[in-house]
Amino acid sequence: MADPREINPILKQVLELGPTIAFFVLYLRIKDDTFAFGGTDYSGFIVAAVVFVPILLLAMGILWALTGKLSRMQIFTAFMVIFFGGLTAWFNDERFFKMKTTIVYGLLAVLLGIGLLRGRSWLEFVMGDMMPMRHEGWMILTRRLTAAFAVLAVANEVIWRTMSTETWVKIETFGFPVALMVFLFWQFSQLQPHLIEDGDEDRAAR
Repeated sequence: MADPREINPILKQVLELGPTIAFFVLYLRIKDDTFAFGGTDYSGFIVAAVVFVPILLLAMGILWALTGKLSRMQIFTAFMVIFFGGLTAWFNDERFFKMKTTIVYGLLAVLLGIGLLRGRSWLEFVMGDMMPMRHEGWMILTRRLTAAFAVLAVANEVIWRTMSTETWVKIETFGFPVALMVFLFWQFSQLQPHLIEDGDEDRAAR
């Protein structure tokens, strides 16, 4: 397998975030429209959700071609988008696409929770090479992130069931990612004492 290649970080962000922004912009443009395909009427939201699937796959294909790799999270997200996007179109029901977020966050919470019950941090397994940190630090981060994913899953259910579709789209596009990013930055600052510096590795090797 070819070694992963580095690309311009701005281009990488565009490829990773671009499809979601494209979905948001497309939805705003066609949210009040109705489209007929094969004798069936589809709302603007459903059309935007279906169009989002090939846009995401195209962006991931370009990212893979440029870097030679895709993360497990990117592959998992793509599978969920394809699966629930397909259900949304097949049943002509926007609830499937909205539930996708709940299931993604819920599955992540469950998977991390299973690892914790076994005394392991699967975050450490996935991200240990990217951010050297002591095992106890990874366990703390895993416990907190498990709780955060569970909260986001519940929040998504409450939001899409009680608020308008436009409100959900805005929160899905910006609210949840920003909340998770702020949470992670806060956690990394709190876990600084558990990080392994180069000097610590040298002393441990002696």
